[in-house]
Amino acid sequence: MTQFTSDRLLLFGATGDLSRRMLLPSLCALDAEGLLGSHIEIIGTARSDMDDLGFRNFAREALEQFLPANRRGGIAQFLNRLSYQPLDANDIDHFQALAEKVGTPEKGLSIFLSTAPSLFEATIHGLEKSGLAGPNVRIGLEKPLGIDLASSKVINDAVHHAFPEDRIYRIDHYLGKETVQNLLALRFANLMFEPLWNAAHIDHVQITVSETVGLESRVGYYDDSGALRDMVQNHMLQLLALVAMEPPVSYDATNVRDEKVKVLRSLRKVNVEDTVTGQYRAGAIGGQAVPGYDDELGKDSDTETFVAIKAHIDNWRWQGVPFYLRTGKRMPKRTTEIVVQFRDVPHSIFTGRGAKTVPNRLVIGLQPEENITLSLMAKVPGLDRNGYGLRSVPLAITTPDAFAGPQRRIAYERLLLDLIEGDQTLFVRRDEVEAQWEWIDAIRAGWEEQQQTPKTYTSGSWGPSAAIALAERNGVTWHE
Repeated sequence: MTQFTSDRLLLFGATGDLSRRMLLPSLCALDAEGLLGSHIEIIGTARSDMDDLGFRNFAREALEQFLPANRRGGIAQFLNRLSYQPLDANDIDHFQALAEKVGTPEKGLSIFLSTAPSLFEATIHGLEKSGLAGPNVRIGLEKPLGIDLASSKVINDAVHHAFPEDRIYRIDHYLGKETVQNLLALRFANLMFEPLWNAAHIDHVQITVSETVGLESRVGYYDDSGALRDMVQNHMLQLLALVAMEPPVSYDATNVRDEKVKVLRSLRKVNVEDTVTGQYRAGAIGGQAVPGYDDELGKDSDTETFVAIKAHIDNWRWQGVPFYLRTGKRMPKRTTEIVVQFRDVPHSIFTGRGAKTVPNRLVIGLQPEENITLSLMAKVPGLDRNGYGLRSVPLAITTPDAFAGPQRRIAYERLLLDLIEGDQTLFVRRDEVEAQWEWIDAIRAGWEEQQQTPKTYTSGSWGPSAAIALAERNGVTWHE
């Protein structure tokens, strides 16, 4: 791992939507809390033709729109850090001008690259030729990193031509979420969980990522991608790996990522019968009528907007435990959660009293709220001549209630700070990416071989009825 803290941050795609909504607000919030170095400069670059003042005005509008009111106190100070240089990635002379703007990277430069995959090679070549890829430069890569294993390797090979692995930071913004990081604390800092975290005590695991939105502004990208590539390949497989990984030797980039890779390589090849795909049709979300996918797209398409998978991990810890993955657009509510369903007690002493036990369940919510809930069996208070009342009750940790501090953070705050300071723990290594793509490509190959096309589901529902059947074949009910 490179051991330097950058004194400059170069943002590619600085006038794009990701920058407006996430990157600039994250950096401003870090600055307001004193977490950015006092001398760090932030240089934006994109095709947009503007100067320093124009970029600062652009940033001010974005911050006033996307930063909560109680986090806007440092906007004026933050804007003084910003400068801008227009760039056409296909013009090598533009990179020379950018290098003059950035200055010598000897004291440490971090680059955040959010650009179209078609521009990756040209951008890396330009950085290398202009002297912006030296030993004190690290680069963060925003997805998508390919559409399959082959294209991913092309992109990674291009980046590796100028940057070694210990200076490449592949971004999955889910890993910046507090509750995702808290999953590791829950497992490895509490004695009560780790002895039970295995096939002997866990019945199954569910991971759900549901969205209420449709295509929005992602029409071109999403129709070439679909739910499997867009959501399962990265976010959901990273969540699965964190749930299933063995205890690392220590909390550092090498050991944590080594254990995640072992999980990803242990994923069993999925039978087509253990997958369900869907595409939303017209319906209603929150009482408002919404169009179907083909209507939004303006043409007929076989792209899946929903996918459910029953996955298995072939190792000692998880043998026989199904992992149910489900993601979709135009669902009833926006939520991301992990459900760990424990097995029932082997013998209940209360059956003679008419009481029924319910297995414990751990629910880890990532959005819209960050919380952890463990359901426990407890006696219902009061006197009852007819029996012994038991009820499942929640033991909950909600982040705002448990920890006094700033409002919920943007996930990119953590990731940008780690990029600047050189900590790769929450970033994805190349062998992780390739293991993920290998598993995903096999699923898509199975769909193509059996000519599987998406089943339709009504917007505002939880997907095709076949997804319910996928779980219920094993006596499992999706947590909703």
